[in-house]
Amino acid sequence: MGLRAEGFEVDVARTAEQAMAALDADEDIQLGLFDLMMPGMNGLEFARHVRARHPHVRVILTSAYHLSERQLARADCGVVGFVPKPCELRELSQFLRAKLLPPSSRTSLVANLARERLA
Repeated sequence: MGLRAEGFEVDVARTAEQAMAALDADEDIQLGLFDLMMPGMNGLEFARHVRARHPHVRVILTSAYHLSERQLARADCGVVGFVPKPCELRELSQFLRAKLLPPSSRTSLVANLARERLA
């Protein structure tokens, strides 16, 4: 709800399968915010699938477990950012907007936050 209030169009998926179905159904999705520990598949593995099927989608991972930029680079999964949990809504919104390329009036994303709520 918070991201919607910040102007994002948000599709919420509870599993990796639901998230991929949302990506398959909507070519306008620009960002994917996925939990590292999502049901059905870990976030790194899921990011690889997203990169293969939807290379235009910018994937951001979130987790209570920290991942460094170096770890993400070594994972070679195409992730463009990491958001530690918990995080403030304003900071998350700014981070997501910074990852949108090119700027668009439609800021659409798919989010998998089933394990933990964002603050």
